[in-house]
Parts: sequence; structure tokens; C-alpha cells
Amino acid sequence: MAMGVTGGQKLSGLQKQVLNLYRGFLRAARNKSFEDRHQIELIVSEEFHRNSKQVDRKDFVYIEYLLRRGKKQLDQLKNSDTISLSSMKVSGAESKVQ
Repeated sequence: MAMGVTGGQKLSGLQKQVLNLYRGFLRAARNKSFEDRHQIELIVSEEFHRNSKQVDRKDFVYIEYLLRRGKKQLDQLKNSDTISLSSMKVSGAESKVQ
């Protein structure tokens, strides 16, 4: 998914969902301490950037899986007891949902 879509292009529904999820993580990070916020922003940025390069844009099933996983992680991050995130690498065919 391209994060830097130009102004003239319309975003697909999935692209909108990805951007909304990304923004949700950044908003949730604002409620954490400065150090935790910085760490969360780094992890989120790296995850989204890596997935934008490695995931085939037409692999809708996998993208929807990543969105569901991301929404669960965001819900956990919004919990006031959660102070930080850890990066979880999902790569290769063995990790794809069939």
C-alpha cells in the first residue's frame, strides 16, 4: 500500500483502512509517556513501511489479515495498562492465512 498517494488519486477502501489504522496507532501513542510514544511511533512506522514494500497490493486476503491483526494490536495499545509495543515480523508464505 502506498503511503504517499498524490492528491489526484482516489484511495481504495483498503488503502483508507490502512491509513486509518496508521493514524489510530499514532493517536494512541500520544497517550503514552514520551519515551514509549517515540518507541511506538518507530515500531509502527517500520511495520507499515516494511509491509508497503513486501506485501503484494493485490493480495487482498493477506492485507485484510494484517488489518485485523493491526486492529487487535491497536485495541491492546489503547488499554491504559499497555505501555509499549513490540515488533512482530510476519513474513513468507508460511505466515500467510490460507
